Amino acid sequence: MGIFALVGFVPLLCADYIASGAGVKRFWIWHYSTFVLWNAFTTFWVCNATVGGGIFAVLANALQMSVIFGLFRLAKKRLGGVVPYIFLAVTWIAWERWYLTSAQISWPWLVLGNAFATTIKDIQWYSVTGTLGGSLWVWCSNLALFGAIVSIWSGSWKQWNKVARISCAIALPLVLLGPPICSAIMFNSYSERSEGRVEVVIGQPNLDPYKKFSSMTQAQQTDVLLGLYEKELAKGPTDLLLAPETFTFDVILNDIPSSPTWQRFHAFLQEHPGTDILFGASTNELFHTRSAPGLLSYPWGDGWRVPHNSAIMLSEDGRTEVFHKSKLVVGTELTPYPKVFVPLDNWLSKTFGNGQSLMARDSGQDEISLLHLSDGTALGCAVCYESVYGEYCTGYTNKGAGFLTVITNDSWWGNTPGYRQHLSYSCLRAIELRRDIARCGNSGISCFINQRGEILERGPWWEEAVMRGSVNINTRESFFARHGDVTGRVCTLAFLLLAALLIVRLISGKKK
Repeated sequence: MGIFALVGFVPLLCADYIASGAGVKRFWIWHYSTFVLWNAFTTFWVCNATVGGGIFAVLANALQMSVIFGLFRLAKKRLGGVVPYIFLAVTWIAWERWYLTSAQISWPWLVLGNAFATTIKDIQWYSVTGTLGGSLWVWCSNLALFGAIVSIWSGSWKQWNKVARISCAIALPLVLLGPPICSAIMFNSYSERSEGRVEVVIGQPNLDPYKKFSSMTQAQQTDVLLGLYEKELAKGPTDLLLAPETFTFDVILNDIPSSPTWQRFHAFLQEHPGTDILFGASTNELFHTRSAPGLLSYPWGDGWRVPHNSAIMLSEDGRTEVFHKSKLVVGTELTPYPKVFVPLDNWLSKTFGNGQSLMARDSGQDEISLLHLSDGTALGCAVCYESVYGEYCTGYTNKGAGFLTVITNDSWWGNTPGYRQHLSYSCLRAIELRRDIARCGNSGISCFINQRGEILERGPWWEEAVMRGSVNINTRESFFARHGDVTGRVCTLAFLLLAALLIVRLISGKKK
C-alpha cells in the first residue's frame, strides 16, 4: 500500500491544476467525493460493528480532509508560488497530529504514515520521526512528482538552466528512494537489544463477541482459556500468561478478589508457581452516594457505577495491578465532550431508548501507568485502540517499560481488512519505540513482534490457539520515544505561521 500513498495525491493535484486553469467552479464536489471513496474503500469494515458509526466515520473524516484541501485552494488565490503546496502539506500533518494528541472525536486510522505498516523494511527511520515522518514523506513525494509533471506539461522546464535541471534530476529520486535506502541500512545494522528475556504464553480463546453473553457463561469461557494455558504449560513453565481485551465482565474494582474470574485465575497461578497473568476486563467502580461522582457515571441501585475497559495483572500471591484504557472509541466506549453530549444522550435515551444510554461512558486514566511481573519487570499494556497512537505509547517507554503487550478484540469487524490493518499498526509501535511486543487477540491475530517490527510468529484467525515465545527486555529509549513527535510539532508551527499569513492576506484583500 505504501507505494500507492507516494503517488496517490498526484491525480487529485493534477485535476485541481486543470480545474483552476479552466475556471471550473464547485471543485469541492470532486475532492470531497475522492476522500469519501478513499475512506469507504479502506475502512468500510467499521460498519460490521456499527453501521451508523461506520457511515459517520467515512463521511466526517472525508469532510475534514476536504476542508483541508479547500483551504489549500483558498491559499492558491492569496499566496503565490509553491507556498500554497507547502501550506497543504503542513496543514494536513498538523491535522493528523491534532487527531493523535488532542481531539476527543478522533479517527486517526488513515494517518498517511500508516500506509507503510506492512513494508517495515522501508520505514526503520520511524524510530526517529514517528509515523508522521511517513506522512511528510508522502507529501514530499506527491508534490515532487506533481511539480515535475506540471513543469513538463507546461513546458516551463525548457527555461531552466543547467543547474536547475541537474538539481531536479537529483532531488526527485532522492525524495522517492532516499528514505527506503536509509531504512534498509538501519534494518540491516540494527541488533536486537536485550537486558533479559521474558517467556510469554498467549491464549487466543476465539469467543464470538456477538454471542459472548448469550451462548456461554463466564465460567465456561474461563474454562476454554485455562484449558489452552494448561495444554501449553504441560510443556514447561512460563513467566507471563496473556489473555485478550474484555475477557471478563465480573470485576468490581472496589472488591477485585470477589470476582469469580479473578478467583479462578488466582487458583490456577498457585498451581503454576512463578507465573503471572495479564487479562482484559470490563470493570466497574461503584459509588454509594446520592450524587453522581461524575458526568460519565450510570445509576446503579442506590448509587452509581463508573465503567472502565481495563487490563489487570495478577500474580500468584494475589498482588493485583489495574490499568484503565484511556484512548477510547467514540460511541462504543467514549462520550466525547461530556458536558455537551451527556445531557443530550440522557434526553435521547429517555425519549427514544427506553432509558438506555445510546453512547457508552467508559472512563480512562489521566496518564499512563505500567504493570509489573512478580520479579519487578515493568511492561506497558496498550488496550486495543491505544496501539494506534504512536506518541501516546511513548508514555510506556518514558516510564521504563521493558517491553509492550497489546490486548485486543478485533472480532467485531469479522473477516475484513480491519483486523489485519490493526495488527500492522503494532509493527509501527515496535519500530518507533524499539520494543518487543506480545499481542493477544481474542480471535486473532495473536503474535510476537521484534524491535525491528518483524512478526516472528503469528497465530491463525478465528480459531482457538495458544502460542509461546520470548520477548527481549530493553529500557533504552529511541529518539522518537525521548523527544516525541518532532515532525508533527514542526509542521504544526509552520501551519500556524502560514495560516496567519493567509488571514492577513484575506483581511487586506491582497491577492498573489
